[in-house]
Amino acid sequence: MNAELIVLLVVVVTALGFDFTNGFHDTGNAMATSIATGALRPKAAVALSASLNLVGAFLSVEVAATVAKGVVNLGNVGGQALLTIVFAGLVGGIIWNLATWLLGIPSSSSHALFGGLIGAAVASLGMNGVAWSGVLSKVVIPAALAPLVAGLVATAGTWLVYRITSNVRENTKERGFRLGQIGSASLVSLAHGTNDAQKTMGVIFLALVAHGTISADAPMPFWVKLTCALAIAAGTYLGGWRVIRTLGKGLVEIAAPQGMAAEASSAAIILTSSHLGLPLSTTHVATGSILGTGLGRKGAEVRWSVARRMGIAWLITLPSAALVGAACWGLVNVVGGLPGVLVVFAILLAMAAWMYIRSRKEPIDPSNVNADWDGALVPAEVPGPDVSVLTETIVPTETIVPTETKTLHLPN
Repeated sequence: MNAELIVLLVVVVTALGFDFTNGFHDTGNAMATSIATGALRPKAAVALSASLNLVGAFLSVEVAATVAKGVVNLGNVGGQALLTIVFAGLVGGIIWNLATWLLGIPSSSSHALFGGLIGAAVASLGMNGVAWSGVLSKVVIPAALAPLVAGLVATAGTWLVYRITSNVRENTKERGFRLGQIGSASLVSLAHGTNDAQKTMGVIFLALVAHGTISADAPMPFWVKLTCALAIAAGTYLGGWRVIRTLGKGLVEIAAPQGMAAEASSAAIILTSSHLGLPLSTTHVATGSILGTGLGRKGAEVRWSVARRMGIAWLITLPSAALVGAACWGLVNVVGGLPGVLVVFAILLAMAAWMYIRSRKEPIDPSNVNADWDGALVPAEVPGPDVSVLTETIVPTETIVPTETKTLHLPN
């Protein structure tokens, strides 16, 4: 087994690792509102989302083609040099995904991936190493428009829903829309599979072309589709509870009619972008939709401080991941060849382990993901009842034994 083949295997494993992080990072895009409104129980929601992500991954390869051919200028590089660029870009995307997951920030996995690839390509080949026209038309412009369009659609949909159902009793309305949310959330999960799983397929396809295993015009191999579908489904089932909590409870106090309007808006936009081959950020779409429901319902509370933090994260995602991707490429280049790739891979594993251990110190899971939002990601612990008095051993008091009575005879 030569060094280039080992590098290819490391790239494929890293790509599937990114796909896994994409799954649990983006579960909230489909299921946060359904979990927040009680339409689905948390564990049932992530299981349903994982299943539909798996199915959706097989429905289209248009986005995969965009990722494989629309970011890195393939005319300027090939072989192990291209494999190293792809590897460094993936590491940049994974590290950003894990860092934002730890902080509970619903940032874009797509932009993290593109940023990593762009940074590594520029570090390796200079500015000519990136297909800037493709990045502008299929990444930057959709990124700017997606949340705005989703927000407008969701605002109009929410207003219309409440207008149509204004004479319906509140409990009947909630119950009906919770049932509707099951369908709309399922559609978002299916759409997510058609868009996000494709991105990793495109990266693996790019690596295979670099190695010479397939040509640039070859169809997507079935094993690539299958492994990417399984990886994103497994990550989705794990449940990114930290991001789910921010989207479901931190941004807007959401009711079932709003949840259904948000999910319907997200599904329509994501499916349209998948059909057009646009690698859209599903996170931007879902967040824009949720914000729109807050604007469309009279009296709804929108937490703009949370939205502002998310907006800042969106702006710095691509350049931050690009810096990490460039740094990883530089480290591989300094160490050299296969040893450099293995060193960076070891660093990635160590950082991932540290962030996971750090998250366990303040866990968010199905038991507290729906706790009331009190301004912080991790819910404040609510002290339970003092059960010490219930478990305290009760020592019986001393039994008083009556003494013998004597009859007194008083003199007459």
